[in-house]
Amino acid sequence: MNRDTYREHTKTIRIGDRVIGGGNPILVQSMTNTPTEDAAATVQQIHRLEEAGCEIVRCTVPTMEAAKALREIKKQIRIPLVADIHFDHRMALAAIENGADKIRINPGNIGGAEKVREVVKAAKERGIPIRVGVNSGSLEKSLIEKYGGVTAEGLVESALDKARLIEDMGYDNLVISIKSSDVPMCVRAHELLAEQTVYPLHVGITEAGTVWSGNIKSGVGLGVILYQGIGDTVRVSLSGDPVEEVKSARLILRTLGLRKGGIEVVSCPTCGRTKIDLVGLANQVETLAAGYPLSIKVAVMGCVVNGPGEAREADLGIAGGRGEGLLIRKGEIVRKIPESEFLSALKYELDNWSEDQ
Repeated sequence: MNRDTYREHTKTIRIGDRVIGGGNPILVQSMTNTPTEDAAATVQQIHRLEEAGCEIVRCTVPTMEAAKALREIKKQIRIPLVADIHFDHRMALAAIENGADKIRINPGNIGGAEKVREVVKAAKERGIPIRVGVNSGSLEKSLIEKYGGVTAEGLVESALDKARLIEDMGYDNLVISIKSSDVPMCVRAHELLAEQTVYPLHVGITEAGTVWSGNIKSGVGLGVILYQGIGDTVRVSLSGDPVEEVKSARLILRTLGLRKGGIEVVSCPTCGRTKIDLVGLANQVETLAAGYPLSIKVAVMGCVVNGPGEAREADLGIAGGRGEGLLIRKGEIVRKIPESEFLSALKYELDNWSEDQ
């Protein structure tokens, strides 16, 4: 299957002023971890997420106070706001009333078909999309028994059953997500689901772990899923600052060639020839580069043996030596610079960079 086939043919869904599905760019999501009732703290965190490149944000709505806070939060942010609902359909109704751009529900845990119908009716009246979410940890006992455990097939059947339930209520403004912390199962489930639905898919590896382990699991799982042309919006789930989720998601998309924009920083793995603090420099360069809206590659190399050759593939690079290094631009050595000026020299080049040079 061509890697773009699934994504190009999913249903187009509008979330606030953004659109997913139908071959539109894959949008990056994250979720706040502040108490939603604390509107000021939540807005502050969302502003940080926006600066990192988050395009859709989700907030948990466990209380009526949280639902009411959505109205104030929404006034102060620039990206669509999704309300995450569990167990109480009244929270979904209140979230819609207070301006949520989308709601995330599991129809199986909010109190039965009639309560789901109330939520669907309210969403339909305002044109609010519903994300139907199924996690491996919440799979119905009947499907666990049917398939002999939690399986990809069971996850898909559960998700499609819930989508049909809402369709039968006269609404098809839907997004589907199926998540598991088991990477092979999650990949297989997305492959099966993509062949059986036209709804856009929100993809992610749930309960992935810390920033370190979670990034590895998410990079592997999401990489396989997205490379096959599956997925219309993505979240990297990490135990930590949600800004890290956004940075990771954007890097995964850019690595797969699914997102342009932003400086790509590459650096060598170091060896015995390295005579500079390459790790420290590479981290400083990544931080510096995050502030520039440039679509270029910057190389940070640790020696003058292989460095100049490898840096030629980048738009801009430093090849360090003992106490000094080479500044390289578009494959050409520009000049020697002392080690103390590496970062300032790169900053000068970025400040004066022209995309046409």
